[in-house]
Amino acid sequence: MKITAIIVAAGSGSRAGFKNNKLLQNIDGSPIIFKTVSAFLSHEKINDILVVANKTDFSTFEKLFESYSKVKIVLGGETRTQSVKNGLLACKHCDFVLIHDGARPFVSQKIITDCIDTVKKYDSAICAIPAIDTTAICKDGKIISVPERQDVYSIQTPQGFNYNKILTAYQKAGEQTFTDDGSLYSQFYGQPTVFLGDIKNKKLTFKEDFAFNRVGVGIDTHAFGKEQNYVVLGGVKIPSDSGLIAHSDGDVLIHAIMDALLSAASLYDIGHYFPDTDQTYKDADSVNLLKKVNALLAEKGLKAHNVSAAIQAQKPKLANFIAQMKENIANALGVLPDDIGISAGTNEGLGYIGEGKGITVTAYVSVTAI
Repeated sequence: MKITAIIVAAGSGSRAGFKNNKLLQNIDGSPIIFKTVSAFLSHEKINDILVVANKTDFSTFEKLFESYSKVKIVLGGETRTQSVKNGLLACKHCDFVLIHDGARPFVSQKIITDCIDTVKKYDSAICAIPAIDTTAICKDGKIISVPERQDVYSIQTPQGFNYNKILTAYQKAGEQTFTDDGSLYSQFYGQPTVFLGDIKNKKLTFKEDFAFNRVGVGIDTHAFGKEQNYVVLGGVKIPSDSGLIAHSDGDVLIHAIMDALLSAASLYDIGHYFPDTDQTYKDADSVNLLKKVNALLAEKGLKAHNVSAAIQAQKPKLANFIAQMKENIANALGVLPDDIGISAGTNEGLGYIGEGKGITVTAYVSVTAI
C-alpha cells in the first residue's frame, strides 16, 4: 500500500511581507519548507513526497532536495486548487495521499500517523482542532448566527484521502477553487472524517507568525597583560592595572555577544568575519564590530531580541559601569537597555579568573525575524 505526501508550496507568501517566498525563511537553521518536508521524510509509512512549487522557486526547491530520492518537485498552478491537482496528477501508483501546507512546519509525527490510520479506515482524514473562542457567522458587519462552540473546529492539514476519490473530485471540480481539500471532497463524496490535530500545528501566514525566537551562546576569554591602565567592556573604558591582550580592543563582553548572535543566525564565528591576521581590525572598536554583526543578521532577516551575559572577573570592580555597558550594547543592536542583562561576579579566588589572570564572559542571546 503506497502513501504519497503532497506538500503545497506554490504560493508567493506575499501576506508575510518578505522579499522572497516565506517558505525560504529560516527556522532552526533551515528553510521552513525543508523543516516541513523533513517531518514527512522522517515518517516510515510515507513512500514518496511531491513538493508543489511555483516557477520562481522551482529550481531553488530542486537544489534544496536534490539529495533526497523520495522527494520530487512538481510545478504548481495559479491557485491552490490547481496546484494540488497538479500534485495529484504527478502521483504514480498511489493508494492514499496526504495533502499538507508547506507553511505548517510544526506538524508532528503523531499527526501524520493519525492521518494515515484514519484515511486507511474511512478513505478521508481531516486534521482539525476544536475552536477555543466563540465563533460567529457575520455579514455586512453584523452577526447573523452563532454556532454552538462544541460543533466548531478549525481545519488544519495534513488531510488524507483515497487517491482515486480525491483525484476524481478535483477533476470534476473544473475551474472551481477551494481553500482546503476536505471541502472539495465533501462536495462529491459527502462528509469527510475528522481526526484531532494540535494547536502547535499552526500555519505561518503573516509576518508576526514568524516572530519565533532562535537562541545562541557565545563564550570568550582574554588574558591580562597589555600595557595600559584600563580594560574595555561593553564599550566602556574601566580603570585597571593592565589591559586585556587582544588584536582588537579586547572587549571580551562584546566578543561573546557577537559569537552568540552569529551562532543564533547559523553564521560563522567572529574569527571568520574579523580575523586577527587582518590589520583592519587592529585595536578595532568592538562596538562597531557588533554593529557589523547586527547587519549580518539583518541580511538573514533576523534581529536581536534580548541579551543575557555573565562576566567572570576577579578584577576590576564592574558594578558602577554596567548601566553604561547595557546602553552601549542596546544602541548597537537597536534594542532597549532593558533587553540587555549583564551580571558580574568573581571566581572566589579560584582558577585563572580568581588569580586575576583573565576575564571570561558567557553570553546568551535570542533573535527573532525582522
